[in-house]
Amino acid sequence: MTGPVRRYRLGKDQRLRLGGEFARLRTEGRRMAHGCLIVNWLEAPGRSCSRLGVVVGRKLGKATVRNRARRLLREVFRLHQWDLNRPVDLVLVARPSIVGKHYRDVEADFLELLARAGLLRERPVTGGSPVVGPGCEERGGPEGGGAAKP
Repeated sequence: MTGPVRRYRLGKDQRLRLGGEFARLRTEGRRMAHGCLIVNWLEAPGRSCSRLGVVVGRKLGKATVRNRARRLLREVFRLHQWDLNRPVDLVLVARPSIVGKHYRDVEADFLELLARAGLLRERPVTGGSPVVGPGCEERGGPEGGGAAKP
């Protein structure tokens, strides 16, 4: 299949950074918990792509444990951002049970939550060369960069 390939990146424009954005999601958004994480989300109709915020509290452990939890949550979102059926602002909150979990366990919990919330596409995008749509997926780096997934 010829044509552009979707970028599996998580650029700065795809991250929630301001405290007000997190607070708005907490007050106006919806919330669901399962397994090792909690998901807060709010539809973002004016945006062409979803944004992510990650919250990891000190209850989890020392900095290395918290950083690993952050990396796991960001990676799960990065690889499944195109499986969402519409753009949303999403905050993932790590629960203490995430400590010591493998990527596949965190991914299973994430996908279960998205499915229960009705945010998952009918047929998730897997493999192949999905065609890009308009929006932020075309930004962020040179062609053939290390973060692009064929």
